[in-house]
Amino acid sequence: MDLSFTDEEEQLRQKVRRFLEEEIPKAGLKPASEGREDKEWLAKAKAWQRKLYEAGYVALAWPKEYGGQAIDPVKQSIVNEELVRANAPYLVGGSGLGMFGPTLISWGDEEQRKRFLPKILTAEEIWCQGYSEPGSGSDLASLRTRAEIHGDEFVVNGQKVWTSGAQYSDWMFCLVRTDPEAPKHRGISYILIDMKSPGITVRPLVQMTGDKGFNEVFFDSVHVPRKNLVGKLNEGWMVANATLFHERNMLGSTTGSKQRFNRLLALAKSIKRDGKPLIDDAVFRQRLVDLEIRVEAMRFHSYRQLTDQMRGKNPGVEAMINKLVGTELNHDLATAAMEAMGDYSMLSRDDNEVLDHGYWPYEWMFSLGLVIGGGTSHIQKNIIAERGLKMPKSR
Repeated sequence: MDLSFTDEEEQLRQKVRRFLEEEIPKAGLKPASEGREDKEWLAKAKAWQRKLYEAGYVALAWPKEYGGQAIDPVKQSIVNEELVRANAPYLVGGSGLGMFGPTLISWGDEEQRKRFLPKILTAEEIWCQGYSEPGSGSDLASLRTRAEIHGDEFVVNGQKVWTSGAQYSDWMFCLVRTDPEAPKHRGISYILIDMKSPGITVRPLVQMTGDKGFNEVFFDSVHVPRKNLVGKLNEGWMVANATLFHERNMLGSTTGSKQRFNRLLALAKSIKRDGKPLIDDAVFRQRLVDLEIRVEAMRFHSYRQLTDQMRGKNPGVEAMINKLVGTELNHDLATAAMEAMGDYSMLSRDDNEVLDHGYWPYEWMFSLGLVIGGGTSHIQKNIIAERGLKMPKSR
């Protein structure tokens, strides 16, 4: 097996690296872990994504007719690695790029693709995900938000929760119940809702990190055109699962784990214990070795998936493995850093004595949420066992 890159691919890597070194300082954005999501931030974040798109570094593998370049996914992987290496600001249109866009390419009609996909790329329109509800998280199919058909419209009533980015999003891809008499996995439809529609109320939720990234969203007789239905009426569960596969792949991305490990390694070299650098402590060194083995295993697993993607195979149970292993690994990396810092791990990002710019306490709290989001670890284990290993369902 040859895991090296071609000369052309290495040239692309160097080109992207030079571009990021020059353009990131001009963007005026802090890394995601230090950002504040206000109007000024949003304008700069949209401008940053447009800059990347115009340079040819966003969604390279998307079809040309919808604004992509139809380039093999290896080059997009190289770009993603360089973005992480440079600690670049995250893309504000991430939900559209990573989850909704790929779903629409597979399940949407031509009118929907031409209408929505180009504006996802340029960050003209930002998307959020309307899945979880109070009482319908892991058991998503029990959702109760209703959409009744009135002529050429759906009329939506209900509530969503944990909706990332809803406070600044233009559109939502949303699961609604359109047949309350059907079994819970049926009678669900996948619709697209304009967030400026009358009857929508967004209420931000303050997280333990201090950010307001999650939200409650309330629908009070919100009118949605029937042409905004993706897939068939009452068969939205299949479309929803396509999105979930892409979401789990995104949440379990391995490109960030290596960068976090390198940062942990630097931290261990800078902290002293008993007069010596922590990295010289035999017990902590063993912990670092164990974590690096897991990071490398995930990296090679991602190469296997990249090969599948090049062959036109959609992510299956492998995406769930990414999500399960990747999110838990990132939290364990942060836990090791917190324990290495000792009492200093309790300081906030704004404290003068904080270590490593307060990155690790924030990362520890944020990464814990990702272990839960997109399907908890317990849910992922059940699905991997049943679908991947063909084990009997748990009772």
